[in-house]
Amino acid sequence: MRVNHLIAFLALCLLGLPLAGHSSPSRPKIKGLAFVRLRVSDIGRSREFYEQTFQLGNHFNHCAGANSVCFRLSSSQAVELVQAEAPLDGSLVEQLGFWTEDLDGMRRYLTAAGIEVGKAFTDYDGRKRFELRDPEGHGIAFVSPPLPSALVFWPDQVSKQMLHAGFVVKDMSAENHFYRDLLGFRLYWSGGFKDVDRSAVASEKDIDWYEIQVPDGDNWIEYMLNIPANADRKELGVQNHFSLGVINAQVAAGQLRKNGLQSFDGPEVGRDGKNSLDAYDPDGTRIEVMEFVPTQKPCCHPYTAAHPKP
Repeated sequence: MRVNHLIAFLALCLLGLPLAGHSSPSRPKIKGLAFVRLRVSDIGRSREFYEQTFQLGNHFNHCAGANSVCFRLSSSQAVELVQAEAPLDGSLVEQLGFWTEDLDGMRRYLTAAGIEVGKAFTDYDGRKRFELRDPEGHGIAFVSPPLPSALVFWPDQVSKQMLHAGFVVKDMSAENHFYRDLLGFRLYWSGGFKDVDRSAVASEKDIDWYEIQVPDGDNWIEYMLNIPANADRKELGVQNHFSLGVINAQVAAGQLRKNGLQSFDGPEVGRDGKNSLDAYDPDGTRIEVMEFVPTQKPCCHPYTAAHPKP
C-alpha cells in the first residue's frame, strides 16, 4: 500500500468514517416511547396508588424482576414499577424504553457506531428488547413493535397515552450528540423561566427545558437543565418525571379527585402553553398530566414539530 493511501486509510479509521465498499448500517425507525420504569420504596403501596389514582388495571406481575408490576397504558406503552433493593437515592426513573420497527437492525446500527449494547431478550409481554446507557448513564432500552393483543382496560383509566419523559441533564452537548446526531431526535420546543429568545442558540445557559421528539413519531424526551449537582431526592423527583396525555386537564383533575387524590398542582397553563397538572406518586416522582396541544402561545421558542394526537 502506498504511503499516501495508508495515511488516508488511517485517517478514515480515526474519524470513524465508513471505508469504500463498507457502508454503515442505516438507522431503523424509532416510533415512540415504549415504557418508563420507576424504582419504588414499597411496591404494594405504589401499585395501589397507580391502580386507584390513575385506574390502571391491565398489568403483569413479576415483569421486571421478582418484585415488580407493569401496567399497560396501551398495546404499545407501559409504566413499570420495580422494588428498590437499597434506600432510594438519585433518580427514581430507572429506564426509558423506545420502540423501533427493526430491533435487530437498531442493535447493529448502535454497535457499528461504537455504542455498547446488551443482548436482546424476550420480555414479559412477548416483545423483545435490549438495554444500554446514554452518555450520562441514563438507562434506556429499545423494544420491538407492539404485538397484536386484546387488552381490556378499566373504563375510568385517566390516560392511555404517555407523551414524554424527562430527566436531569448536565452535559447537553454530549446528550445531543447521542440523541440528535446518532438517533435522529429532532427539536420540539425549548424554554425556561426567563423570557429570553432562544431561537438562535440552543445551548444557552438560560434554557431550562429542552424537548426533542423521536424521529419517527410524536413522543418526546425532555432535558431538565441547570439543576444543582447537590439536588435532594425531592427535587430530583420533580425533575425526573413522565407525562400522560389527556384531552382536558380540568376533566382529568376531577377524575383524580374522585379517585381519592386531593393534593396536586394545577391545572394551569405552563410556559409551554399547554394546560397541565402535576401529581406525585408515593415516592415523590412527578406524573405530569398534560393536554395534547397548547392553548396559548408558548414562551421563548415556537414549536417546531407536530403535536401528538389522542
